[in-house]
Amino acid sequence: MVEEPRRIAHLDMDAFYASVELLRYPELRGLPVVIGGGRDAQPVLQADGSHSFSRLRDYVGRGVITTATYEARALGVGSAMGMMKAAKLAPDAILLPVNFDAYRQMSRLFKNAVAAIAPDFEDRGIDEIYIDLTHVEGETHALARRIKQAVRDATGLSCSIGVTPNKLLSKICSDLDKPDGLTVLGYEDIPARIWPLGVRKINGIGPKATEKLAALGIATIGQLAAADAGLLQDHFGAHYAGWLADAARGIDHRAISTSSESKSISRETTFERDLHARQDRSALSSILTKLCDRLADDLKRKGYVSRTISIKLRFDDFQIVSRNVTLPRPVADADGILQAARECLKRVPLQRRLRLLGVRASTLEPPGASPQAAVPRQGELFA
Repeated sequence: MVEEPRRIAHLDMDAFYASVELLRYPELRGLPVVIGGGRDAQPVLQADGSHSFSRLRDYVGRGVITTATYEARALGVGSAMGMMKAAKLAPDAILLPVNFDAYRQMSRLFKNAVAAIAPDFEDRGIDEIYIDLTHVEGETHALARRIKQAVRDATGLSCSIGVTPNKLLSKICSDLDKPDGLTVLGYEDIPARIWPLGVRKINGIGPKATEKLAALGIATIGQLAAADAGLLQDHFGAHYAGWLADAARGIDHRAISTSSESKSISRETTFERDLHARQDRSALSSILTKLCDRLADDLKRKGYVSRTISIKLRFDDFQIVSRNVTLPRPVADADGILQAARECLKRVPLQRRLRLLGVRASTLEPPGASPQAAVPRQGELFA
C-alpha cells in the first residue's frame, strides 16, 4: 500500500500581540507600534473619547521589545531588541504595554477555530501551530483558505500559512508572504522557491551559524545544499553538519505531536548577536525574565505545574549545555520558574559568549496534585 503524501501546515499569526492591540486601538492602524512597555505606557483615555499614547522616545529603562507592527519593523525595530536602542531608530513609534490575558484569549479562539476544521495540530506556543492536513478532505489551497477565514472570523486577525510535506519547509513557507500569506509547496519546488533564500530562513540556523557559513562562501540555502559534506563537518561537527545538509534539501521526518499529554514545555530564543554574561547582563536578565513569563503562560494555558525546571545554553562555539533542578514542590508561576532557572545557571561556567538561551518545564502534573511551596531564594544570576 502506497503511503499518502503528507500535508503539513504551519500557521503563524501575523504580528500577533500588536495585531490584538490594534483591535482595541484601531486608530493606530498603519502606524509604527511597539509592544513591550510597562504600566506607565498604558494609553490614557481623554475627555473627548480619544486616547493619548506613549512614544518610544520617552522610554527609559532596560526592557526589550516583545513584538512590533510591520510598519515599525520597516524602521529596523524588531522583537528582542532593547527599547533604548529601538528608540533611536523609531523615536515616534507608539509604545504599548503587554496584555497577556488578551493574547491568551485570542490564542484560544484561533486554535478552537482551526480544531473545528483540522483537529490534529501541534501547539507551538501562543501564536503558532503545526497542522496535519494529510487526512483532511479538500484541495490544499482551498482548505488553507478555509482555515485562514475561520481564524479571521473567530478573532478578526490575519494569519499566514505554509503547507508542504514537512514541518521544516512549512515553517519557512509561512514567512514567505507575510502578512496574510498562503504558500503551498512540494519537494519539486525546492530549487526555485527555497534554495535562493538566505540560510537564516531555516529555523535552527542562528546569526552565528549564518556568519560562519558566510565565511565559507555559503549565503543561500542552495549553496548550503551544494556544500561539501567534509567542509561542513570540519567547521560544525558531524551532527550539526548532517542536520544542515538535510535541512538545505528540505528533509525533515519529524511527526506532528498531537498528544494532549505534554511531556515538557519549553521556550527559547536565539540572540541577534552573541551575548556575554557580564557585559550584557541586563539584556540577558530581561530575555530570561520574558522566557519565564511566556513559559508560565504556556503552563497556565495547558493546565500544568512543573516539578523540574531546566535551562539550555548554546555558546558561540555551538556547544550546547543544559542543567536542571527538581523542586521540592511544583511551580507554574513566572517568579518560581525564574528563580529555579537562575539556580540552574549557577552550575554553568559562563566564560564564553552565549548565542541561545532556553527554559524548559518538565515532570508536569495538574495543579493541586501536590501542595504548593515557595522556591527558596539563594541569590540571582542575570539579575
